[in-house]
Amino acid sequence: MYNIKFIRENLEFQASPGMNLLEAERKAGLMPDAPCGGQGKCGKCRVKIDGKVVLACKTVVDRDMEVDTLKGDSGYEILTEGFKRPILFDPDLKQQKVFLKKPDMGDNRSEWERLVVQLHTEKTVKPDLQIASELYEYRKEAEEWYVVYTEDEILNIQREEKKICFVAFDIGTTTVVGYLMDASNGQVLALKSRMNPQAQYGADVIMRANYTLENSVDPLRDCIENALDEILGELAAEVGIEKTDIYQVSVVGNTCMHHLFLGISPGSLVHAPYTPAISQGLTVKAIDKGLHIHPKAQLMLLPDIAGYVGADTCGCILSLRQDQMQEISLMIDIGTNGEMVLGNKDRLACCSTAAGPAFEGAKIECGMRGAAGAVDHVEYKDGKWTYTTVGNAAPVGLCGSGLIDLVAQLYKAELIDEGGHLESGQETPGVFVLVPPEEAGNDKGIYLTQKDVGEVQLAKAAIAAGIHLLMKQLGVTEKDIKKVYIAGAFGNYMDPKSAAMIGMLPVSLLEHITPVGNAAGEGAKIALLNYKERKEMDQVVRNIEFVELAASPEFQDCFVDELCFPELP
Repeated sequence: MYNIKFIRENLEFQASPGMNLLEAERKAGLMPDAPCGGQGKCGKCRVKIDGKVVLACKTVVDRDMEVDTLKGDSGYEILTEGFKRPILFDPDLKQQKVFLKKPDMGDNRSEWERLVVQLHTEKTVKPDLQIASELYEYRKEAEEWYVVYTEDEILNIQREEKKICFVAFDIGTTTVVGYLMDASNGQVLALKSRMNPQAQYGADVIMRANYTLENSVDPLRDCIENALDEILGELAAEVGIEKTDIYQVSVVGNTCMHHLFLGISPGSLVHAPYTPAISQGLTVKAIDKGLHIHPKAQLMLLPDIAGYVGADTCGCILSLRQDQMQEISLMIDIGTNGEMVLGNKDRLACCSTAAGPAFEGAKIECGMRGAAGAVDHVEYKDGKWTYTTVGNAAPVGLCGSGLIDLVAQLYKAELIDEGGHLESGQETPGVFVLVPPEEAGNDKGIYLTQKDVGEVQLAKAAIAAGIHLLMKQLGVTEKDIKKVYIAGAFGNYMDPKSAAMIGMLPVSLLEHITPVGNAAGEGAKIALLNYKERKEMDQVVRNIEFVELAASPEFQDCFVDELCFPELP
């Protein structure tokens, strides 16, 4: 075994001979940035050894090493807020005072029957042998007790009334957000967010799925379980409750995130016809999925719609209720995948497009996530280039919104032609330097390459083609669409005008666009706040028409057509 000392983290780790340094970082719990999954393509896993910068994924541990991971403060801006509509507060988690009295002579009901008859439930409460066995001793101790229960299950009996809570999670490909809510009134008491630790195994779901097929699902399941369990502890500590005061957890995520969290192999998602292993809404024991809250706590997952349209999209629908609208609306959740839902109360259709991770900062040479120093907006006016950065920090890279702005402005300045050819007029052909090294917060400056433009073209064409084919599926035109909801972090921060300028969104829809933020997270909250709405989603999902773009010959033709940039007005 070789000793690896991570200088910046003041951490030592024993690595096996032949292990690459990226894997050593993972096993040491450092969560390295490796959007390509360790294939040596993204160049993000740079470390310094003996004064030399190398890629961790290409460095074999063959001796004792001192390693500088070159990590600074992450400072990622994670979108936590979403579209809010009035919600009838009607959870199935309740707390109620009951009386455990000695039965009158002639009352032959069991201790259990005399308890459950006092509860306000529409369903028969499932017998709990452990609780039933303790009821006699409980009533000997006192008459007044408090029962925590759901519509069909008693979770706890306690002497004093206590604050009871539930937590909603949105497991995104890039980020994880958790919301702690008071189960008595639905008030959000605290929220926590962090980067999804699975990103160290690849930026997108395909990379992560392939990793599990080549190795095991266990590392990806374990790291997301641990992340959620840690967040639960942080949430409880912030508001001064015990983790055991949390009785329900809801989770949304795309189909792959859903499977990985449950420890289900995603093999069926990466091979035709790309079907989920399981898709219906689930309620399981939280403890069985590594969540150490109340021992009888429930974990609920909204249903998946298709292989690449998951419970997060179901959460968006639950947040917006497109299925109840008279007017036709389009919802687009733009991330690593681009999920879309089009329609109204009469008919809904959905699809998923492989937008790729470009908008999340991956596969872009100077790309990065929305952290301090990321260029988030760019403008070209009167021959002058201006930009802003996240946190007004020194520029160190391009996040998704800045990338779209830059490409749009280069097209406007006629430095990119309709076919995507970049002619910057600068020193290096096929490269446009936005921020020279001497003005940047790094040693290389910020620039855009011809390859980067190509990645943007692929991503925007996939989204545009998806919109077109959904309209064709329902037999509607752009004029019929009265609302466009843009969900997700990238969609929240991007300039819709830039998106239209490069042809990602139809120009005619600009006036109808409403950013709805983390609509998936809002859906996860509503699943706890109103159990009847949560249950309605199973039927809504069954009625949605899924358009499989991968199997559509039209998609390829439409996709190719959309690769070019549209003619400017």
